[in-house]
Amino acid sequence: MKLLEGKTAIVTGASKGIGRAIATQFAKQGANVAFTYLSSVEKAQALEAELQAYGTKVKGYKSDASNHADAEAFANQVTSDFGTIDILVNNAGITRDGLLMRMSEQAWDEVINTNLKSVFNLTKACLKVFMKNKSGSIINITSVVGLRGNAGQANYSASKAGIIGFTKSVALELGSRNIRSNAIAPGFIETEMTGILNAEVVKGWTDAIPLKRAGKAEDVANCAVFLGSDNSAYITGQVLQVDGGMLT
Repeated sequence: MKLLEGKTAIVTGASKGIGRAIATQFAKQGANVAFTYLSSVEKAQALEAELQAYGTKVKGYKSDASNHADAEAFANQVTSDFGTIDILVNNAGITRDGLLMRMSEQAWDEVINTNLKSVFNLTKACLKVFMKNKSGSIINITSVVGLRGNAGQANYSASKAGIIGFTKSVALELGSRNIRSNAIAPGFIETEMTGILNAEVVKGWTDAIPLKRAGKAEDVANCAVFLGSDNSAYITGQVLQVDGGMLT
């Protein structure tokens, strides 16, 4: 039996990168997948068609997770279309990097709203289904920079640190209802975002990683499959680092 057989999962920001890998692995493991995208319509349509080939129900929705009304309407539509929600993966995120002295209020607000407020929005929107089911797995994608900070990323680091605090608080609030809340903190992962870096920068990062390589989006996705499955039934309130030992 596949690890997520019969489960229905939401994955936000799934048209590329880590989100796409998570949606793919979920479908491979038997989950029905509802995913969001904001602007990448063609990529979203291609992903929908690709994942449907695994034999589960897959549907993409254009929705802005940082907008509270949009998030609530999306969760309601998924419940109507799929019948239930078992797993929520809060993955949507952006960067607007820059030193604090030059960072605009807009750059701060955009990152906090997209990365952190979206987690609140979708989690709250899915709660009524989780409470009714007396079960649910919430998986929030944070980052190692949420644990240690990073120069030039005060906004991004703050948003990812906020996700960790939120994750732990939700775990404490909802554990008695059999609703679990965990976070994944990726390290240096090969995605479209890191693909623009020059080889020297990449080597500097990988040399500092005990496993001596960058991670792959599938490494994060495999961790998400575990947290979404019943194999992690006694795990909540945790931050699992997928970083090759970077912060060890």
